[in-house]
Amino acid sequence: MADTRQHKPDAAEGKRQSLLGRLGPGLISGASDDDPSGIGTYSQAGAQLGYGIGWTMLLTYPLMAAIQEISARIGRVTGHGIAGNLARHGSQPLLHAMVALLAIANIINIAADLAAMADATKLLIGGPVVAYVVVFGIGSVLAEIFLSYERYVTVLKWITLSLFAYVAVLFVINVPWGKALAGIFIPHITWTAAFLTTLVALFGTTISPYLFFWQASGEAEDQRIDPHKHPLKRSPADAVGEFRRIRADTLVGMAFSNIIAIAIIVATAATLHDKGITQIETSAQAAKALEPIAGIFAEMIFAIGIVGTGLLAIPVLAGATAYAVGESRNWPVGLARKPRKAIAFNAALALSVVIGIAIDFTPINPIAALYWAAVINGVIAVPIMVVMMIMSAQHAVMGRFVVTGALRFLGWLSTAAMAACVAAMAVSLVL
Repeated sequence: MADTRQHKPDAAEGKRQSLLGRLGPGLISGASDDDPSGIGTYSQAGAQLGYGIGWTMLLTYPLMAAIQEISARIGRVTGHGIAGNLARHGSQPLLHAMVALLAIANIINIAADLAAMADATKLLIGGPVVAYVVVFGIGSVLAEIFLSYERYVTVLKWITLSLFAYVAVLFVINVPWGKALAGIFIPHITWTAAFLTTLVALFGTTISPYLFFWQASGEAEDQRIDPHKHPLKRSPADAVGEFRRIRADTLVGMAFSNIIAIAIIVATAATLHDKGITQIETSAQAAKALEPIAGIFAEMIFAIGIVGTGLLAIPVLAGATAYAVGESRNWPVGLARKPRKAIAFNAALALSVVIGIAIDFTPINPIAALYWAAVINGVIAVPIMVVMMIMSAQHAVMGRFVVTGALRFLGWLSTAAMAACVAAMAVSLVL
């Protein structure tokens, strides 16, 4: 006779399940934050400015973790994403402006990521860049709509482990750790347009608007598809445990993102900047940072990293756009819905990628496009962050769970830091 007794996990297994159960939208947000735009921007920063720019990653960690946690709380408390809450509690002009800004930034980011993925693939196997753009773009859309996103992400998370090659580089090259650590722990600012623009790009690719919308909507969807969960406004007894899960999820995801970012900056500073290569124009130049550990396979590892993170990030970019547009129009939204149950949502998702593909038919430099996409993200993030911070303090939106204390302080500090960087860049470009 078969044993029908329920399996009781031992203590170690319970701990593993508990840890894994805490990681969700935040981990995906962190992994997708190191997308091709991030890799390109961090590489460009390390090559151009050397070790002296590493401090930005130490500074941005608490700031990005705070703003991502706030966005997650908005979704979990209300059961709606950022655009959905704006549609219910904000003005229509403000809602449309926020959705338009997000869509513009995301579509440009999609175009830049697709261009970089295609360029990296050409570097590896040759062939027509335009064809790769179309294949990657259409393939991403079809996978996101018709495949289980959970399985899709599980596969791609393993691909992103190729990014740890940058960490490995640090153990086999001669890094002047005194200079590298000074660059991480001692802020160094040069009041030039080039430095300040790169600073905005670093902030923009690290604290990105699409991640706010994605994590908030991800929390709302996770709650919607789980019959045991309800918005915390209606189920306040669950708040303590859920807020702990959100914080752990966010801290781990953002830590993954920033550790890789620091490794890329230091690796490119040591292998490119110190050898006089201060501008990265091609994927082949960017791949040179991996040569000390990968040798002749450097270009392959670079290409795998770019393509893998791109395949993870494009669905997040397109999904964040579709969530924002769909929630603003009160459409049925969600990747967990059957395609025929969310036709308009999936159409918005597909259209954002199609427009991104169309942009890549123009003569753009893929590496330059990654950098400027990050700059645009930084500029657009400011008004979106202001709206989020105001929303998170409103009882009409958050009920008894308005964001207060240290988290609120860090959220506003993150907003102020981003705004200061953008303002300084604007002044330097004018003068």
